[in-house]
Amino acid sequence: MKMLAPVALLAVAAQTPPPAIHLSQLGFLPDGPKRAIVATNGDAPLEWRVLDAAGKVVASGRTQPGGFDEASGDRLQIVDFGAVTAPGEYRLAIAGAESRPFAVRAGLFAPLAKGALNFFYQQRAGVPIEARFAGGDRWARPAGHPREVAACFKGKDPRGTDWPGCAYTIDVTGGWYDAGDHGKYVVNGGIALWTLLNLHEVAAPFPDRSAALPEAGNGVPDLLDEARYQLEFMLKMQVPEGTRTPLPVGHQRGGGAMNLTMLDAGGMAHHKIADANWTRLPMRPADDREARLLYPPSTAATLNLAAVAAQGARLWRTTDPAFAARCLEAAKRAFAAAERNPNVYAATAFTGSGGYGDGEVADEFFWAASELFATTGDPAYRAVLTRSGRWADAATREPSWSDVALLGTISLATAPGIDPAIATHERARIVALADRFLAERDRAGYRLPYGGTRYPWGSNGAILNRGMVLGVAHRLTGAAKYREGMIDAADYVLGRNPIDQSYVAGFGWKPLANPHHRFWAPSLDPSLPGPPPGTLSGGANNTAFADPVAKRSEGKCAAQRCYADDVGAFAWNEVAINWNAPLVWVAAYLDRPPRQ
Repeated sequence: MKMLAPVALLAVAAQTPPPAIHLSQLGFLPDGPKRAIVATNGDAPLEWRVLDAAGKVVASGRTQPGGFDEASGDRLQIVDFGAVTAPGEYRLAIAGAESRPFAVRAGLFAPLAKGALNFFYQQRAGVPIEARFAGGDRWARPAGHPREVAACFKGKDPRGTDWPGCAYTIDVTGGWYDAGDHGKYVVNGGIALWTLLNLHEVAAPFPDRSAALPEAGNGVPDLLDEARYQLEFMLKMQVPEGTRTPLPVGHQRGGGAMNLTMLDAGGMAHHKIADANWTRLPMRPADDREARLLYPPSTAATLNLAAVAAQGARLWRTTDPAFAARCLEAAKRAFAAAERNPNVYAATAFTGSGGYGDGEVADEFFWAASELFATTGDPAYRAVLTRSGRWADAATREPSWSDVALLGTISLATAPGIDPAIATHERARIVALADRFLAERDRAGYRLPYGGTRYPWGSNGAILNRGMVLGVAHRLTGAAKYREGMIDAADYVLGRNPIDQSYVAGFGWKPLANPHHRFWAPSLDPSLPGPPPGTLSGGANNTAFADPVAKRSEGKCAAQRCYADDVGAFAWNEVAINWNAPLVWVAAYLDRPPRQ
């Protein structure tokens, strides 16, 4: 056998890079799972060691080969060091490579949950954002749109549809800006608001004075205070009774003008309030000079309002009975309006704001009926939900703004006082879906509960919504495997991914720094701040290369690598309330003792 010369041996070694070690940049709970994913060039198991702060070996073993992972393009090895439970600071050493130091300690998720909730305060419209609540002077800003009295869009849209406007204006001051722009959308606001309200109903974190909010100290849980700021806005978006207006009925595809039908729109909800034209980046909200317009009501927006108003009526019943009654009355009116106008789909041919078009509203009907039944016990709402196709169908995916049926399922499974037959039916669906997510986790290279190679716009939100479903399954069953699956979802978002990216600002050694946002944009204007801690990026997306930054990578990146921390990458790096909401849910739930 021919021996290689020493120089040749050095050349071979130089061609074999040390393995890349990927793990959560937040750290690990003493009682939780601890996994690292290692990218290597081979499948042979590797020796690993966990070193404490003094360099002492506290655990060791051999990696488990994971094979080639198509979602990342990596050949992987898996390290399980769950036996390390003593609080402290550690490093993982494998084949000449060492990880960055990481912590094992209790309470890791509390600051993350608090920061993720504070994101919503910082997205408030209509009020100044104060340094004492925002975390410092750099995030303070004057009020954006402090008195927002808006009229309806009037004239021709880019599709040629001629809208007559409306005979009223509405004061819609308040609410949360949806994303990196200044639009406020009822449909996306609905799922974000529901998620925070559900967290309160399930886990009741954030008691009064636990969050940085102007309302802290009012005797109401801080989570409800923040949620109410959005719910009050959504109530304002309801169309006045007696309003007749022309709206599009049914699916009207194609590029020409839509046919409009005169309808009784009283009780419906306007789809959104937004700018007439897109504003430039960067821009402080207070500097937005575009006309602010109400856009036509839709069935989907109306049912979003019905659902969250009914949920709110349930949660404020004891703390503010008058507000609860107002919410319930609005919810009933909205549901009746949706039943009267069941197929008014969102008109999306407008400039200056996102369309949020949704051509299927059976899921919204199921969700709204579920919330109304959970709040009132009225058999009429029970009849609606049990004859729905969403009652008979198995739950197949995590919730999203365009598929909200599972939100109703979760409320029916967890709200107090539900008929046991209904609660049992819905709980079984949740547990079955959670088991499917765990099965996907076990097949995924980076061991996150999200399989396949199709990462949609806002994939981090989808992954964390799966974490929420796993959390509900944990609450229902007490089975530790579901909590462990939640942690796997969080670990991916916090850095256990092929690009070592913590997608959350302020957490980890490589956190989100340059989201697509008009105010948190220091790369465009050094006088502006970066994102506040707890802000979540949309994340990897290989389904829509919609901006110039993403376009350069089309066809060239594995799914989990289709990402850049760039202010111009709105398809990858925008922020949104419906993505941050499940981050609050997951982080706050994981901050609880595992058996609570």
